[in-house]
Amino acid sequence: MDITQGKPGAGVKIALYSVSAAGRSLLKSAVTNQDGRVDAPLLQGEEMQVGQYELVFSAGDYFASQGIDLPTPRFVDRVTLAFGIAHADQNYHVPLVVSPWSYSTYRGS
Repeated sequence: MDITQGKPGAGVKIALYSVSAAGRSLLKSAVTNQDGRVDAPLLQGEEMQVGQYELVFSAGDYFASQGIDLPTPRFVDRVTLAFGIAHADQNYHVPLVVSPWSYSTYRGS
């Protein structure tokens, strides 16, 4: 959600990584649709595993594409959300509420 303009963040690039002691590994990348969501779950079925993950949102590129005047360097650029999946049989919705100056997240439904 783009709270600067009060609308869904359409066109935000997202990368999903699995994180382990050996490092992080890119699992998927996607771009948000007109509703500010990805078209399909990033993990589903056998892909959904207990573990540590990171979602990286290209928020700075999104705000630049909206014509918003941003400082150099950008205060909020790539937003990395590190989170864990403890129950692979549950739904994990990880929304981002963002502006060029702040962001927040929560486990959605």
